[in-house]
Amino acid sequence: MTFEIHPRLRAGAFEIGQFKGCRLLLKNNAFFPWFLLVPEVEGVEDPHELPSERYTEVMLATRGVSEFVSDHFKPDKLNVACIGNQVRQMHIHIVGRWPSDAAWPGTVWAFDGKQSYTDLEKEKICSAARLWLGI
Repeated sequence: MTFEIHPRLRAGAFEIGQFKGCRLLLKNNAFFPWFLLVPEVEGVEDPHELPSERYTEVMLATRGVSEFVSDHFKPDKLNVACIGNQVRQMHIHIVGRWPSDAAWPGTVWAFDGKQSYTDLEKEKICSAARLWLGI
């Protein structure tokens, strides 16, 4: 059986590649460097439900993407969350934030504003992530 990313997660995002048993996506909202890490697991919604070895792998993937966002974008704060209230497929949001961003101090997922990336911006970010993470 082939792993499928939930259509709602896929909508409005660009797939960067596979990293430590997860799919990495970039949300198409240039207001924030917003990534989704989707572990390739079935029937698991929250990290504590993962087997120990997968939990470690997913947390290391989360750390790797967080380090990339921190180094590449230099945000003042990282928001890392596994919420899943609307999409039950396990996914982790990793978002760089600044006090000057459009949603500060609120959450990005409750913010209605959107600005799509240009093709060049998208390619630069996806290429930088692939290089940094070795994808």
